[in-house]
Amino acid sequence: MKRLLFVLCLFGLIQVGLSAQTTILKTTDGKVVGYRVPIEVQGTDTIFLFHLPNVYIFPPMKFKNKQQEKYYWKLVRDVKKTLPYSKLITKVIKETNDTLIHMHSERERDRYMKKFEKEIYKKYESSFKRMTFSQGKLLIRLIDRECDATSYDLIKVYRGSFTAGFYQLFAKMFGADLKSEYGSGKNDALIERIILQVESGQL
Repeated sequence: MKRLLFVLCLFGLIQVGLSAQTTILKTTDGKVVGYRVPIEVQGTDTIFLFHLPNVYIFPPMKFKNKQQEKYYWKLVRDVKKTLPYSKLITKVIKETNDTLIHMHSERERDRYMKKFEKEIYKKYESSFKRMTFSQGKLLIRLIDRECDATSYDLIKVYRGSFTAGFYQLFAKMFGADLKSEYGSGKNDALIERIILQVESGQL
């Protein structure tokens, strides 16, 4: 029985972790009928190659009361909401740096950044406005996690010290901190656990 459960779990993991080289075979109406996977021949043995996702094992969550449990699931919701945006911001920053590095004058870079800022604001304004205050504070921390730089540092690089200082003052008025570093907060260990489980599909 234990062997059967192991095999079922293994194939369950394989199905969600098929590598990018795997071809999904479908009928004309879109029904999945099979998979074509890469193989490796070792002597007389043919080995099927699969990519299995990471599986993280943590102690079960224990809550002292309903309020603590409610907070945990709210944090899970907030991580799921903000984590994709922190990764998007990282991607945008990399692409922006790749573009700016080929510009030879400060004037050209300033012109590009002003235009780029307007486009980004127009594209994502509604999404960010729908975030709650707690999600905004969490996003600030996740940006530091993904970029290895605080939101304050990023604003300072792209907009200058004065603008960074202004936004920091504005954030402080609402209890946020653009200089907040990931890993220094009391809940960051729990946040990291949630992130690992979300990314592996366990939450």
